[in-house]
Amino acid sequence: MQHAARNYAIVTAAYWGFTLTDGALRMLVLLHFYRLGYSPFTLAFLFLLYEAAGVLANLVGGWLATRYGIARMLSVGLVTQIVGFVLLSLLDPGWTAAMAVAWVVVAQGICGVAKDLTKTASKSAIKLTQSEAQAEAKAQGGDQGQLFKWVAWFTGSKNAMKGFGFFLGGLLLETLGFRGALWAMAGLLALVLAGVLLSLPPMMGKRKASKSVRELFAKNPGINALAAARVVLFGARDVWFVVGVPVFLYSAGWSFTMVGTFLAAWTIGYGLVQAAAPHIVRRSADGLSREVPAARLWSALLALIPAGLAVAVWLQLPSLEWVVVCGLGLFGFAFAVNSSVHSYLVLAYAGSERAAEDVGFYYAANALGRFIGTLLSGLLYQWGGLLYALAGSALMLLICWLATLALPLVRDAAARVET
Repeated sequence: MQHAARNYAIVTAAYWGFTLTDGALRMLVLLHFYRLGYSPFTLAFLFLLYEAAGVLANLVGGWLATRYGIARMLSVGLVTQIVGFVLLSLLDPGWTAAMAVAWVVVAQGICGVAKDLTKTASKSAIKLTQSEAQAEAKAQGGDQGQLFKWVAWFTGSKNAMKGFGFFLGGLLLETLGFRGALWAMAGLLALVLAGVLLSLPPMMGKRKASKSVRELFAKNPGINALAAARVVLFGARDVWFVVGVPVFLYSAGWSFTMVGTFLAAWTIGYGLVQAAAPHIVRRSADGLSREVPAARLWSALLALIPAGLAVAVWLQLPSLEWVVVCGLGLFGFAFAVNSSVHSYLVLAYAGSERAAEDVGFYYAANALGRFIGTLLSGLLYQWGGLLYALAGSALMLLICWLATLALPLVRDAAARVET
């Protein structure tokens, strides 16, 4: 199990470095351009191509990782992110607003491709290293039930790292400025890239890829249902997270530092809960009989929280910003459990031969949800403030719960793997 654990640790560390800079980038762009006077919809628009690019990047990235190896695609993702940072650093303050927005949107799109290439490669590597660890454990008579724990730790730790990234973004913006922060982050990623190139076998995870687009999209029922649930789950988060709550809190008198600290604390806490999910959702012997009902239960519970917060906003309760903050803390807990169970289930349903393609398809749905949530975050807040954003979140989560009802309790025969 030592070889598999080594590769798991390298992939996790590489993705930590990437996620740290990715979280910092979001805070850099949001705070920098809000300070320049951009409207809520324009702020959301800056992130649209970033999210839209992820849909295609996940689909193509999964296929490429299967065909050319996971380690190579992880390296490509890191290089692409560095290119995006460099392009953003070339933004000229003397440009017109329209030209500046166009430049940022394109550079953000490149970073969106980088994010999802890296995520697909990293999650696929977890499936691969878990299978290797399972085989090694079986040969040595050890514990074979590692997948849920490894996925939960990977997902939780990277989201905690993203929270630190939000804090880092605000700190770098204040100390180094917009351009200096981007160059510092590009340098950090260059070090991570060197570590990946020197540590991982380049052909890691190479398999026979799908031969046609139809074959690429022909996933098993479990992954199809998860993909549908994932679209609305992440849309329900980003519809308030991207623009609505940060602008609401700032309008309520919070400073940029306070807003950034809240988003960082929320994301770190969310990541810690994800890492602890195996202790919250007990693992079943078949890998599905407890996990699938848990996905349904936690989706239903999650939908109630933004609905309750929307009522609180409509009634204009006293100390409303603190009611919202506390309510979103509960949202983060339930959302983290949901996300962690989903991330486990996609690998449990995935076929071992084309796990990268299955993961890519699933995270394409994830990216589509972020795109929809980002677009609606600006539109709904501009139309009806935080009330509309929270109501939209509750509606999406109701659809998420309905999608989880279609999750099968047994694996598709073609994708049957041990957990």
